[in-house]
Amino acid sequence: MILVFKHFFYKNYVGLSLWPFIILKEDSLKTDEVLINHERIHLKQQRELLILPFYILYISEWLFRTVLYLDSYRAYQNISFEREAYANEKDMQYLSKRRFFGFLQYLTR
Repeated sequence: MILVFKHFFYKNYVGLSLWPFIILKEDSLKTDEVLINHERIHLKQQRELLILPFYILYISEWLFRTVLYLDSYRAYQNISFEREAYANEKDMQYLSKRRFFGFLQYLTR
């Protein structure tokens, strides 16, 4: 289910997945297939980790990488979940061929 909340986002962020919703900054983004696919990859990650552990791991990895890089945005870009989603967001068939725990291959890259 896709929801739109214009005042929910920080800076340049335009989309967010919070199980079971995709939340967008603007209604026009509903037609952005790449963004929607990116967020669907996150929904798949959340579901396979039984939701709550996904958020714990996501925040933990972001905190670790923020300390490592001393840059919160660079840390965000290097979270394994984000790396998997960005690397495959243009492949509209990715979710049908994605391996279970596919984000793990992006953990150490």
